[in-house]
Amino acid sequence: MTVHKKFPDGFFWGAATSSFQTEGGIENMDWAQAARDGLVPPIGLACDHYHRFEADFDIAKSLGHNSHRLSIEWARIEPQEGKFDEKEIEHYRAVLRALRARGLEPFVTLWHFTLPLWFSQSGGFERTDAPEVFARYCAYVVEQLGDLCTHYSTINEALPYTSNGWRRGTWPPFKKWPFIDRINLPASYRNLAEGKTERSWKNIAAYFRVLRSLARAHNAAYDGIKKVRPESEVGIVHHIVLFEANGNPFNILLAWFANWHWTYHFLAKVEEKCDVFGLNYYLYKKFGDIHVYEKTDMDWDSYPQGICNALLMLKRYGKPVYVSEAGIADAADRMRADYIKQLVRCMHAAIKKGVDVRGYMYWSLLDNYELAQGYTKRFGLVEVNFETQERKIRPSAYVYKQIIEANALVDPVR
Repeated sequence: MTVHKKFPDGFFWGAATSSFQTEGGIENMDWAQAARDGLVPPIGLACDHYHRFEADFDIAKSLGHNSHRLSIEWARIEPQEGKFDEKEIEHYRAVLRALRARGLEPFVTLWHFTLPLWFSQSGGFERTDAPEVFARYCAYVVEQLGDLCTHYSTINEALPYTSNGWRRGTWPPFKKWPFIDRINLPASYRNLAEGKTERSWKNIAAYFRVLRSLARAHNAAYDGIKKVRPESEVGIVHHIVLFEANGNPFNILLAWFANWHWTYHFLAKVEEKCDVFGLNYYLYKKFGDIHVYEKTDMDWDSYPQGICNALLMLKRYGKPVYVSEAGIADAADRMRADYIKQLVRCMHAAIKKGVDVRGYMYWSLLDNYELAQGYTKRFGLVEVNFETQERKIRPSAYVYKQIIEANALVDPVR
């Protein structure tokens, strides 16, 4: 006897990618410059997804996917300030047409961490006019692509972006708080930039200033998008780090403050300008916890069950939610299938508790350039040989396919 955890009709199932982590050949942006400066691993061709997107989407279709999350590369679209490249717009139109031809609903993220060099070298989101500059770019892209896509996220993961860029100093612009090294962090948060970062007390103020700038940038982009394509569904993608605690009152206070800072404080600045929320989930921290968790290849605790409470944190806003990223680094494909099933099981529980979850995009469709870790971490449903560009579907992808085709998770009764 089995129990079917059925999902709502029309539920979106798919996977996610980002442009610079998969496309290759983008040299006019801040991460490429950082690679040239020896601060992050070289990017090179990545997955050559810029040229191979149709074949990659064929794989996604063969795995039963009915949606796909991708990002647009700002440096391609606006290679010089205020000057837009129509050829690159046509490229992304071809990408969206390819998705639609395969029955894959596109979910477009307009900015996924990387900045055009002209913007980063003039201050990036520390510029006083950054919100207006960003909104202009977003409105232009949606105006050009809006007949092919209705789902848009303006910003991917504001808190990890600022934390790695202005607190830990592991991502561009490599600014660090003076005392941050005293905090015991996983090895995955250390990279080639160690010893080459800008340490300053001023970076504390800059961190909070950039967070405010990102919130204003989203709000301005939302208004700009609605002017040119009022029918668009616009939101923001937020990475919830789930903080919990044992019964110790001090630990309870720590968890409350951490959740307030990392999620509620920022979302309060943008919630009125969000039609939907995208949730990314990877990390869990329980203060006072003595449990020893299995580790992923990122040296993160494996706790997929936490996605239920992460989703419940968004229930208060009363808006639809897409799980825009959740996955695991697992080169041996030993943990991934069970991890996906646990995620799906807990998403179903969140739906039963009243969260309006409408879709799930596994991170990632392909092995890719995993930020400061380069090509050493493997999240993909599809294994990529970066020397030959050969694709190989991992067994866990077929477990996910069974869930998609059933629009349900089938559990044995115990």
